[in-house]
Amino acid sequence: MLRAIAASYRDAFAGLSRTVWLLSVATLINRAGTMVMPFLVLWLTEERGFTTAGAGRTLALYGIGGMVASYLGGWLSDRFDARTVMIWSLSFTGLGFLLLGRLEGRIPILATILALSIFGEVFRPASSAALVAASGPAERTRSFALYRLAINLGMTLGPAAGGFLALYDYDWLFVVDGVTCWLAVGLLWYISRKPFAAGEVTPETAPVAPERSPWQDRPFLALLLLLFLMNVVVFQVVSTYPLSLRDLYGFAEDRIGLVLAINTLLVVLFEMVLVNAVAGYDPLKVTGVGAFLFCFGLALLPLGSTFAFAAFTVAIWSVGEMLAFPVVAGVVANRAGQGSLGRYMGLFNLSFATGYVVAPLTGTWVYQHLGARVLWFGCGVVGLLVWAGFHGLAVFERASRSPSPASTPL
Repeated sequence: MLRAIAASYRDAFAGLSRTVWLLSVATLINRAGTMVMPFLVLWLTEERGFTTAGAGRTLALYGIGGMVASYLGGWLSDRFDARTVMIWSLSFTGLGFLLLGRLEGRIPILATILALSIFGEVFRPASSAALVAASGPAERTRSFALYRLAINLGMTLGPAAGGFLALYDYDWLFVVDGVTCWLAVGLLWYISRKPFAAGEVTPETAPVAPERSPWQDRPFLALLLLLFLMNVVVFQVVSTYPLSLRDLYGFAEDRIGLVLAINTLLVVLFEMVLVNAVAGYDPLKVTGVGAFLFCFGLALLPLGSTFAFAAFTVAIWSVGEMLAFPVVAGVVANRAGQGSLGRYMGLFNLSFATGYVVAPLTGTWVYQHLGARVLWFGCGVVGLLVWAGFHGLAVFERASRSPSPASTPL
């Protein structure tokens, strides 16, 4: 059995390009310092005097900047080397975090958060385009899974350490986050100066899907709508979820950080193997099941009050996350033509950014006026709707799929 387990891990990681590994290492360095965003609501309310609703509106402002940055980052990546876009993004983000931690006034804080969101979120579509450029179609889902592994390995360390630092002094969160952005810039600069390795897929040699505008790709737009609905639930994790752990479970910042670290640890340990195991299944149906499990895990939150129960619910929504996000990212990457790759990935990230805007606004309003039970049970209902939507999209695509070898089914 041990040999079979070892073989499954070996198969999951085999065949990925050097550039994908280096990009993932750079991301690991950056995300190991991710300490500000998981505790931003608590910092705003406890250290800067914001109300819960005011903190929610501030997170929504970050999401608005992210909406602009998502498409901007895709547009820039279609015109410049995506790795260069990543370098400039992280350079300004590091500076922004150092500045934000020193601000006291409400208007300067809001302005800096908006600027941070624009510069920081340009990174996401650029990194997606860089990964696709270094991966063949068959490896792209696993490339995204490795990239997410790096993100989550870093965030296993970041929020957990950030929780302890927040108990001591919130200022350290901003310092560590800013410095790790610049450390990642150093590695990305090294990557940008290295040529692609022999035999590695490059933008010039990658198989090309039919060129089309993503705005005219109706199945893709339907997929974005479903992702938006899911992301309204997903981003409760960085808005109302810490509040629920504090109010329903009585957890302090250090324990909240440990709960969040369970999610990232599970992703690090199992996502690559799980993604490899479901490779033969319909990716849209897999995404739908993942979306449902994510929402269902959060819907269980009001039913308990112990650390063990919180960990159990985290395990459920973590499996959903592992099934949904790397798989659907691979679907989008393989649908885009080479000349529109950045825009496809930009719109893909836009579904996350719009969810980030709506999630704190709706989540904090429901939490404050209707209560935590209504909020989390409502998340379960959204999960059922998104599951049905992805299943219907998969059926539609199978029925309308052209037998032509040149076709690129969603």
